[in-house]
Amino acid sequence: MLVDGFPLWFFETNCWVVAPGPDGPCVVIDAPPDPDAIAARLAHHRLTPVALLTTHGHLDHVGGIGQLVERHPMPVYVHDLDRRHVLDPGPQARMMTRGEFDFPVPPDLRSIDDGDVLELADLRFTAVHTPGHTPGSTCFLLADPSPLEGDLLFSGDHLFAGSVGRTDLPGGSWTDLMRSMREKIMGLPPETRVAPGHGPATTVGRELAVNPFLAEARYA
Repeated sequence: MLVDGFPLWFFETNCWVVAPGPDGPCVVIDAPPDPDAIAARLAHHRLTPVALLTTHGHLDHVGGIGQLVERHPMPVYVHDLDRRHVLDPGPQARMMTRGEFDFPVPPDLRSIDDGDVLELADLRFTAVHTPGHTPGSTCFLLADPSPLEGDLLFSGDHLFAGSVGRTDLPGGSWTDLMRSMREKIMGLPPETRVAPGHGPATTVGRELAVNPFLAEARYA
């Protein structure tokens, strides 16, 4: 299986490309406002994207969606609570940066909710709704066909190596984030790999052992 994560834009937001292998279909997870770089990576692996999964609606994760799907038509999946940010990232762009961006509206925007299973590019993703960083924050758990590797959690900005997502932006809630972490993430098998929206990969087991915020979540 091919799993390629690469940081893009001002905030070094990880875009993930996942496929059974090169020269075939793939799934893109999050699209920072650098569609040229994403398209170049797809071309490098000779991949054709069949879907784009959105972990949450912040600009650094959704700003490149419209232009990317103009080049590679595909459905975009997002939780309804963050849908408006995908439809119009402009207000965030004006608040966060003085740059000018083109945000075409993706024509095929589909809703996801907790527990939804998506069979895409011969891969099986389960949506895990984890409100806290944003109301619609959603992780995606990929069932790895190789039992030697373990499942892979694309955690967006919910869980990082050594940290968790901030909750001081509009719609954020520390209480919700702690509850989501405790009820949805901490019970996963410790060997579950974590591919976050920023920074290096980790595992659930490692974070349970060293992440102070997960220790707090046990009692929050």
